[in-house]
Amino acid sequence: MLKKLATLALAGSLGITAQAAIPVYGYFVKNTYPHDPQAFTQGLFFRNGFLYETTGLNGKSSLRKVELTSGKVLQKKDLPAEVFGEGATAVGQEIIGLTWTSQVGFVFDLASFSMKQRFRYEGEGWGLASDAHYLYMSDGSPNIRILDPKTLKEVRRVQVTANGKPIPQLNELEMVEGELYSNIWGTDVIARIDPATGNVLGWIDLTGLLPPDQRGTDAVDAVLNGVAYDSKRHRLFVTGKLWPKLFEIELVQVRNR
Repeated sequence: MLKKLATLALAGSLGITAQAAIPVYGYFVKNTYPHDPQAFTQGLFFRNGFLYETTGLNGKSSLRKVELTSGKVLQKKDLPAEVFGEGATAVGQEIIGLTWTSQVGFVFDLASFSMKQRFRYEGEGWGLASDAHYLYMSDGSPNIRILDPKTLKEVRRVQVTANGKPIPQLNELEMVEGELYSNIWGTDVIARIDPATGNVLGWIDLTGLLPPDQRGTDAVDAVLNGVAYDSKRHRLFVTGKLWPKLFEIELVQVRNR
């Protein structure tokens, strides 16, 4: 039944047929934690035992340090009222964050949250992730922009495809064991992407993780969005915009190649 549900959900949300030769993963919930139901989650990452989160909406955008077990916001910096906060990631002792349509990003000190720098980019900013070498930025299209973490300039782009089909609406990003995980906006699906080629290596179907009737009054906007990975303890966390819960999950493959 799990295999059937996962396949049907993917087919409905992304138009992928049952014959698509890409593995599908379901999930097992290991732990559930509180999450601020007023947080319009745009970016999420785990660092030194804490979650760091960026939230969106004009006049409500913020950068936060959050205690995992309680969901308590330990530290918060409001972004300028005129910007709509988007994805963020850590590089060294800095946090780099994007905005949606303002074409400006911010560099914050990891410890104090003081703003150190602004930088410009063309188009929209959606998700942001990093590895030891580059930043990976989504803009709502099938393309991932690859940035130099020192200059914050684009060095190249890669198109994300599944069986040759471009996959749009790439949103929040996280680097997990060498793969780029991307929320597909408006769905309960996360793509596992090869960051070098853009090929989709797998689909994670999180259908049923938090039913619509538990997502608050604004269920249309309360979509799955937010992936964080604890590389030391190999823990995967997911949440959504305006969700009252954050989940630690373990992936379970439900369809083979």
